[in-house]
Amino acid sequence: MLKGLMVAAASLIIMVAGAEAAEIEVKMLNQGAEGRMVFEPSFIKANPGDVIKFVATDPSHNAESIPGFIPEGAEAFKGEFSKDISVTVDKEGVYGVKCLPHLGMGMVALIAVGSNYPNLEAAKSVKFTGVAKKKFEALLKKAEESKSAALR
Repeated sequence: MLKGLMVAAASLIIMVAGAEAAEIEVKMLNQGAEGRMVFEPSFIKANPGDVIKFVATDPSHNAESIPGFIPEGAEAFKGEFSKDISVTVDKEGVYGVKCLPHLGMGMVALIAVGSNYPNLEAAKSVKFTGVAKKKFEALLKKAEESKSAALR
């Protein structure tokens, strides 16, 4: 019996160690693969508990959550200009992110956490204009596709 308990304890330790949160880096750039004034990547797939680190690669950018575009119970965040910010995403759902001074230029990102996005429809109703609107439409489509793939 003792041997069985030791094997079970060892298995639990291995499972917990393997379940550590990941750190995902997102660069804030003046110029990137997707154009000017971008988060790279702009679509971030994460698991609950992961840390998203927004890196101030170029100056004059920030990363902040968008009101009405984060899961219920999730903590809003707002980074300082030209400084890195790390955000732990604990709740499943989609998180809209903007760079405040460059929102009009479409500097937005979407974090899709988990495989169930309970706030997806609410996120679709948040109003944007111009380039930001088009980018969020494309990012939300990616989130829907990742949700569908997870259900298969």
